[in-house]
Amino acid sequence: MAQNLKKLIRIDLNRFRLDVSLPQRSEFSIHFNSPSRRFYLSVIALVVCEMKKLGRIASIPLEEHLDLLALLNETVGESAGSSDRDSLLPRIYRKWKNALPNLEDAPLFKVLGKEREYDGGAGKVYLFTEEEKDAWANLFQYKGSEQHVRLRFSIDALGAGLDDVAIVYGESPGLAGGDAWGGFVADLKETAEGKPDFSQRKPGDIGIPAFLRRPVHGTLLAAVIILLACVAAIMVWKYYAPAPQSGIVPPGETALLLPDEPSIAVLPFDNMSGDPEQEFLSDGITEEIISGLSRIPHLFVIARRSVFSYKGKQVGIQQISRDLGVRYVMEGSFERTDDRIRITARLVDAPTGHQLWAERYDRELKEVFALQDEITMEILRALEVKLTEGEEARISGKNTGNIEAYLKTLEAMKYYFRYTKDDNAMARRLGKEAVRLDPAYARPYRLLALTYLMEPYYDAGKSRGKCLDRALELAKKAISLDETHPCAHETLSYIYAERREYEKAIAEARQAIALDPNGADSRVALGYALMMSGRPEQAIAPIKKAIRGNPIAPGQYYFLLGHAYRFTRRYDEAIVAYQKALERSPDLLFAHVGMTIAYSLSGRDAEARAQAREVLRVQPRFSVERYIKTGPLHQDPKPVVAALRKAGLK
Repeated sequence: MAQNLKKLIRIDLNRFRLDVSLPQRSEFSIHFNSPSRRFYLSVIALVVCEMKKLGRIASIPLEEHLDLLALLNETVGESAGSSDRDSLLPRIYRKWKNALPNLEDAPLFKVLGKEREYDGGAGKVYLFTEEEKDAWANLFQYKGSEQHVRLRFSIDALGAGLDDVAIVYGESPGLAGGDAWGGFVADLKETAEGKPDFSQRKPGDIGIPAFLRRPVHGTLLAAVIILLACVAAIMVWKYYAPAPQSGIVPPGETALLLPDEPSIAVLPFDNMSGDPEQEFLSDGITEEIISGLSRIPHLFVIARRSVFSYKGKQVGIQQISRDLGVRYVMEGSFERTDDRIRITARLVDAPTGHQLWAERYDRELKEVFALQDEITMEILRALEVKLTEGEEARISGKNTGNIEAYLKTLEAMKYYFRYTKDDNAMARRLGKEAVRLDPAYARPYRLLALTYLMEPYYDAGKSRGKCLDRALELAKKAISLDETHPCAHETLSYIYAERREYEKAIAEARQAIALDPNGADSRVALGYALMMSGRPEQAIAPIKKAIRGNPIAPGQYYFLLGHAYRFTRRYDEAIVAYQKALERSPDLLFAHVGMTIAYSLSGRDAEARAQAREVLRVQPRFSVERYIKTGPLHQDPKPVVAALRKAGLK
């Protein structure tokens, strides 16, 4: 049988494809094209392999394979859904029941050679006949519950038997079936243990897929791990982190409850100008509307990073509402022609689909500030949010009368958020041009402060002290021009934290929150300053609140939460938080180190040693002594040193 690989169904674990030949000569290939999706093809292969062992088509109980499923999740799936073993079976059950059988929408795979098309509905789907869709869906049978699930890959529904299904893996075309699955699992175990040696393999031996061949990363911050790495990591990931592929919120996350107050997500406007260079203006207008709404204390507003995760993606409003835990969603489009801008916007009650408000605007570019405020006020009226006179005044803050200074600042921020040395320099140049155009405009000064705060991160030869001094000067200048600008206070908080002036950092973060009650990043800044000043118990609440306001939070939110739990000796909760950080950012050094310490201090030595290997993978020149210098002022370093060295780090 190994020689005949032309089968009714062929599971290719090299390319993570499933080739299907349905009755009536219908043939197609499906690609499981992301880590979480590859995991589910591996589950299908596991079920098929177990049925082949039994010699019959049967329901396979998954509980006895939990260790193997955890291995598949960690390696093939890269823990993209969840690394919590307790959530694995319920997650597999739900996907096998609801997602895998759906050939039309294909939420877990891509149909190769086919384009999605409209079929009378709002979204695009793969067009198949009803017979084809039914035949595919009938393959995925299940019994039991989320905790006691039994899965059946029902090829008999196609009139086929076990010999009509092939599992293929490795470079040898003759390697299929149980041998292929065994080789695949053996390679995964080597990868998980951190000891694969592929240099000794000969042609024709089982090879490991390219996605598992992970090169060792070079030193990120030269040889020295300093406090700047922690602060810079937060700043870098504040807006700029890859969003999950579909459903956006990672699978396995608990559904978010709607807040008591009106809750809204403002989606980025679609740029209809036909000019990608206008994205910064389109995004800037969206950000200003978010910022204006965010300053209202009796409104719940989702942070910029979470809503911008949907940019360029076709996700339904009701799904976005569920992902972010909000009732209302605003969407729209933007177009610029010469010195005119056109905006369409609509506000939807997501659970019902009812449109509360919609409007089209055609204005001169110089009226952009008034237009932003007008849209913000229309949203508030539609939500029946009543403002005091002071609240209405604080929506827009202090803007510039020079439209070119505004555009230069937006363009500068675009370059800053690319996070490279050259782009940081370009952001600084444009920021200085904005200052020359309007020396009384606060925002470019805050932008310039950020470029100096980040400069030592990009160039180890720069004097950290001098950069911080300049950043401090510029942030203070921004606040002197507009003391109501919350982002300037937040930036100043980070600068003070970098200088280890934690009481000042705490005060500035609290002022930022007072000005912007929905400011997720300001709450993280407060949590960070509290934790580093020796008050980790107080740090937990603001960080958790920040995560609720920014549900698609970067890994740095979670590693700070993990630190706060660890410093209060809540090790189990710390480990869960670190795991969530690593689901989002697998190479996040401080999360790997924190988890190593938490495992070691809680007596889980084998897991501590495994995490220590991850630390060295990310940072081969890791030094316990240097790491300790980044710790909070009031932390006793001795237990941490002992925990890290017990795990094998030096």
